[in-house]
Amino acid sequence: MKKVLQIAGAYIGIVVGAGFASGQEILQFFTSFGWISILGTLVATVLFSFLGMKILQLGSRLQTQSHKHVIDLICGKALGRVVDLFITFFLFGVAAIMIAGSGSIFQQQFGINPLYGSMIMTLLTIITVCFNFQKMISVISLMTPFLFIIIGIVAVYSFVQYGGSGELFQLGKTENTAASNWVVSAVLYVSYNIAAGSAVLALIGGAENSERKASLGGLLGGIGLGVLLLLINAAMLVNFKEIQSADMPIVYIANEISPVIGYSMSFILLAMIYNTTVGMIYAFTARIVPSQKKSFKPSVILVTIAAFLASFVGFVKLVSTLYPIIGYLGMILIVSVIIASFRFKGKQISENEAKSMS
Repeated sequence: MKKVLQIAGAYIGIVVGAGFASGQEILQFFTSFGWISILGTLVATVLFSFLGMKILQLGSRLQTQSHKHVIDLICGKALGRVVDLFITFFLFGVAAIMIAGSGSIFQQQFGINPLYGSMIMTLLTIITVCFNFQKMISVISLMTPFLFIIIGIVAVYSFVQYGGSGELFQLGKTENTAASNWVVSAVLYVSYNIAAGSAVLALIGGAENSERKASLGGLLGGIGLGVLLLLINAAMLVNFKEIQSADMPIVYIANEISPVIGYSMSFILLAMIYNTTVGMIYAFTARIVPSQKKSFKPSVILVTIAAFLASFVGFVKLVSTLYPIIGYLGMILIVSVIIASFRFKGKQISENEAKSMS
C-alpha cells in the first residue's frame, strides 16, 4: 500500500503545478461558471482517475524508460509520432513555465528578485533530477500531504467565514471563463494537464513492476486531484467577489486567514512548482538521452539551463500561449487512451509486441 500511495502522491504532485495550486486556472476553468462548476469538478475527477490509471498501467506493462512506447501503443505509429513530438516539446515548455512561475512567486510573496527565484528553482531541479527516478518519486510525493492540509484549512475557513452568506448558488457565469460551456471547460482542463503529465506518468508506471499497484496509484491519485479541485473551487466560490481579480486566489485567501497560513501556502505552491519542474525535465531529457547513459546527467544540466533561459519570455505570456494548445492536444490523447483501454483490455503486451502492433 505504501508504494500505491507513493505513486498517487507523485501523480498529484506532477499535475498540480503552478496554476492548480494557486487557484488561477481553477478560477477560469471552473469557479467562473458559478455553482454548476461543482459538477465540473466531478467530471474532472472521473477523467483524472481513469486516465491516470490507464497511462500508469500501460507504463508498468511495457516497463518503459521513455514515454514514446506508451504513446505509440495508445495512438498508433503514425499519430503517435506526431503526439510524441508535441508532448516532448511541451515538456520543455511546461518546465520553462514552472521556472518562470517560481520567480513570480518569490517576487510577489517574498519581495525577492524573480531572477533569483528562477535561479533557485533551476539549481534545485538539476540536483534532484541527477538522482535516480525512484528517489525522485519519493521526493515528488513528499509534499502532497501538506498540500491537502493547507487547502483543507483554507476551505474550512472560507465556509465558516462566508459559507452562510447564501451567495454560492446565486453566482452565475462570468466573462472570465476558459470555455463557453462548463463541461467543455472541465474536459479541456483535464486534457492539458494530462498532455503535460502523461510522459512522466508513463515513466512512473515503468518504474513499477506491478500493474495492479500502478493502476491503484493512478486511481487514488485521480481521486486526490478531484478532492483538491473541489476544495479549491468551493473555497473560491464563497470568496468570489474578493478573489476574482487576484493573480493567485488561494494565496490571497490564505493571507486573509493569517500571515503564517499565507506564507505556508506560498511554500507549498513553490513545492508543487518544484515537483512539476523536476518531472518535466526528467521526462524531456529521458526522451532524448536514455537515463542509463553517462551523458544523461550533463544533458539534464544543459536542458534545465535552456528552460531557465526560455523562462525569460514571462510566466503569463508562456501560460496564455502554450496551455490552450496543450489542451487541444490532450483531447486527442484522451480519446486515444479510452480507445486503447478497450483494444488491449486483459492483454499482456510486451514492449516488442507494442512496437509491432503500432
